[in-house]
Amino acid sequence: MPPRSPLPLRHGLSAAWVCTPHRDPARPEPWRTMGEWLRDHVDHRVDVERLLATDRFVYADARPVADADPYSPHTFVWFHRDLREEPVVPGPLTVVHRDERIVVVDKPAFLSTVPRGRHVTQSLVVRLRAELDLPDLTPMHRLDRVTSGLVLCAIGKERRGAYQSMFADGTVRKTYRALAPYRAELESPTIVRNHITAIPGTGRARVVPDAPVNAETLVELEERRGDLAVYRLSPRTGRTHQLRLHLRHLGAPIVDDPLYPVDLHVDVDDFTRPLQLLASELEYPDPVDGTPRHFVSPRSLPLSAAWG
Repeated sequence: MPPRSPLPLRHGLSAAWVCTPHRDPARPEPWRTMGEWLRDHVDHRVDVERLLATDRFVYADARPVADADPYSPHTFVWFHRDLREEPVVPGPLTVVHRDERIVVVDKPAFLSTVPRGRHVTQSLVVRLRAELDLPDLTPMHRLDRVTSGLVLCAIGKERRGAYQSMFADGTVRKTYRALAPYRAELESPTIVRNHITAIPGTGRARVVPDAPVNAETLVELEERRGDLAVYRLSPRTGRTHQLRLHLRHLGAPIVDDPLYPVDLHVDVDDFTRPLQLLASELEYPDPVDGTPRHFVSPRSLPLSAAWG
């Protein structure tokens, strides 16, 4: 692990870091300068030349890394990546509950839970840290970017372990609601059990027939709305796109799903048609004091493009 970063947070994000390798006494160093090593090692998406020219690489004591600095083994270097201009995801972050330990927030569709890929400033954790002035706020679980609803966040590093283990141990009851085609055969509660695996490099997942079960969801019809229906979904596991795949498996793909049954190749900055899937309830005994907790999303289906 690196020492403490010499750079402050930017947009609620810590600086990235890299470290030169330990010296290998069996061979000479392949780099003469720190500039040479940075060009050879740092991700190609980072404009190393510009960051060197503008003193944006720094050592542990906050001194800028100069291009011609002699190469030094086992040396940490910090920097902030350049960010694209991200369009603002529509819809508010609604705080459902806040106390000294946690924040429960209701997020709109199209907002990533954590910074990822092209979504950095427009992520729940970055926006919420700034809006609430809580730089150590950390989500304890994630929702798909296109899914709306409740996310539990912990305040402070010392409390993360208790809440993370609660999700890992399955003591949190999660309830989702989805708008999908009405199927008469789903009027009785149905349990879907199969094996789901992510498809590398695609952002999608698939069901693997005859493989050991690793995904389970209880599906209940809650309300019929003509040709559509609201289904109450209670996942017993948390596989990639589990609820979306399970409803598709039942012949009721979720309304406005951009990936299933087929990938519509929707642009990541297209916010016009939110997936009609809502993480509507969280229920658990608090791992710190045992208090029963039950939180409900203020949103309801159908979700609009303006509010997700």
